[in-house]
Amino acid sequence: MRSATPKLLHPLCGRPLIHWTVAAAREAGAGKVVVVDGPARALDQALDGEVEVAVQERALGTADAVKAASNHLQSTGTVVVVNGDNPLFTPQTIQRLVEAHDRSGAAATIATAILEDPGRFGRVVRAPDGTVERVVETKAAGDASALELEIQEVNAGLYAFDGELLQTALSEVRADNAQGEFYLPDVLPAIRRHERTVDAYEIEDPLETLGVNDRVELAKVRAVAQRRIHERHMLAGVTIVDPNSTVIEAEVEVGPDAVIAPFTSLRGNTSVGSNSTIGPLSTVIDARIGEGCTIVHSYITGAAIGDGVNVGPFAYLRPGTVLHDGAKAGTFVEIKNSDIGAGAKVPHLSYVGDADVGDRTNLGAGTITANYDYQKKNRTTIGARVRGGVHTSLIAPVSVGDDAYTGAGSVITKDVPPGALGVARERQQNIEGYAARREEREETPTGERPATSPTSDQSAADEDAGESG
Repeated sequence: MRSATPKLLHPLCGRPLIHWTVAAAREAGAGKVVVVDGPARALDQALDGEVEVAVQERALGTADAVKAASNHLQSTGTVVVVNGDNPLFTPQTIQRLVEAHDRSGAAATIATAILEDPGRFGRVVRAPDGTVERVVETKAAGDASALELEIQEVNAGLYAFDGELLQTALSEVRADNAQGEFYLPDVLPAIRRHERTVDAYEIEDPLETLGVNDRVELAKVRAVAQRRIHERHMLAGVTIVDPNSTVIEAEVEVGPDAVIAPFTSLRGNTSVGSNSTIGPLSTVIDARIGEGCTIVHSYITGAAIGDGVNVGPFAYLRPGTVLHDGAKAGTFVEIKNSDIGAGAKVPHLSYVGDADVGDRTNLGAGTITANYDYQKKNRTTIGARVRGGVHTSLIAPVSVGDDAYTGAGSVITKDVPPGALGVARERQQNIEGYAARREEREETPTGERPATSPTSDQSAADEDAGESG
């Protein structure tokens, strides 16, 4: 992978690769799941306490990896082994493999697939009676003959074994190959030497054989996994207008009759209620979207949105934001760690951070809550049915009572009582003839003053406005 991140921790549609394999095993009914890791136990961060971890001290091959897990395996019953970097195996495929294994009475059953281009897959060599004789690896020159390379049936990387015989066969595997590794498929001839049968189960979808060894293969696997996710949602009643331009991760939940417009990404633990329209060009991460919402051209992360809420276009809702039923966050609005009441509106060009806004309040364009005094975050409290004037700045900690108003352009630093009008701005002063005097001064040579001088108040205003301009 050419990465500092272990391969099985690379994300695939919102889950690390190892999660896909573990989840498939659990859903297939595995009584115990054992993950084989290296001595650094890099996978611990992605595994829960219900998964047992076996440590392979040195990377000596797949048979050695299974052998490292021997103490975790039952000596009786069926043991299923699956390659950790094959995330596309479905629970149904694992179940069918086990069922085929049980029906046949074989000591081992391997999943196989017929591929037009087998590539580097191990080739399945059949015995005259149709059972599996051996699997020939193709990782390095010399592993397989030219004739064996012509075989199109490949080992898919999924096995079912008789637990007791597997333990015996593992001890008989030798590293007699170009890689000098202990290959798990080499247990198959060992099992046959014990006069037991090795059978094969051909999987229905050859795409399940796709594994991940580099970023190119990861992209191919991601395309298949994403298509499956899209199909699952569409079959459940979700409209995805253009699946090719839409990203929906594995843990996302979407209700029926929702519409996902093009160039939308739904990621993490996101849920979208029924009849909501998300997008186009929207990103939603770890957020809850209620029913009947409209989210257009917006970025939402860590927010909770009630029913019938309108967001965007070009809104940014940050973690801790709560929009109750019927609320609105309009164009170029940013909200962070704030509670916006039912029916309240933050229509456009505003920043609301660390604030509580009451029901049916309407904040004017350009409203700002200044919530940081360089030492701590302070909250702003705005009551219900408040009407905020445009370009109002609220300097926290401050509160505005129910049914209050703020004048346009005000900087509110003191509490506004319920029902009151808060106005905090410099009184306007008009300077008559200012433009003509400015023009006259600009035409006067440097160091000279015009023949007529304005009043002292006018001079001060001239300098105040002119110098700053």
